[in-house]
Amino acid sequence: MIRVFIADDHTLMRDGLRQIVAAGGDMVVAGEARDGFETLAAVRTGSYDLLLLDMSMPGRSGVDLIKQIKSESPRLPILVLSMHKEDEYAVRTIRAGASGYLCKDSASQQLLNAIRKVAAGGNFISAEFAGDLAFGMIRKDDRPLHAALSDREFQILRLLSAGAAGLAIAQQLNISAKTVSTYKTRILQKLQIDSTADLIRYAMKHQLLDDTQGR
Repeated sequence: MIRVFIADDHTLMRDGLRQIVAAGGDMVVAGEARDGFETLAAVRTGSYDLLLLDMSMPGRSGVDLIKQIKSESPRLPILVLSMHKEDEYAVRTIRAGASGYLCKDSASQQLLNAIRKVAAGGNFISAEFAGDLAFGMIRKDDRPLHAALSDREFQILRLLSAGAAGLAIAQQLNISAKTVSTYKTRILQKLQIDSTADLIRYAMKHQLLDDTQGR
């Protein structure tokens, strides 16, 4: 029996995932968390075969959370569930240590297949993403400018474009406001834009925002 841990801040999503897992027959939900802190605490004390992780949760989340979990529990497979269909998210999560990436609008059977494959030590990415990534490798010149950002720059890009102030970002990421300002300057240079307003427009154009930011 595959012991699945679900980390998602939306109660309805967790309820739905619990029902899908139960329908699989060969897996069971062994724990749940609503944010990154609860997820870390559970991973440190529990025993699970797979972590089903929402990409965007309050507190620590995304690439930072994946990296920390893999540093503490390197053998725990992580399957990321995300609302983002932009392949840059898939690339960054896989580089951080995730074994699979799946959009939340995927079919239930595809999710069950992904859980089984990742829990068995394999990797999973949908055919749609695989195709996009393959073409991205072939046509590197067509990759968006934000593909050149570091993980931290990408994280700050999303926070800034969601309207977060520099001081709030500094407190959330436990860095200085001056460091945030330095990152912002680098981001604007790499994206070839001049202002926060341009940054917001860029993020909207490339679908880099989601409804959980700014909460």
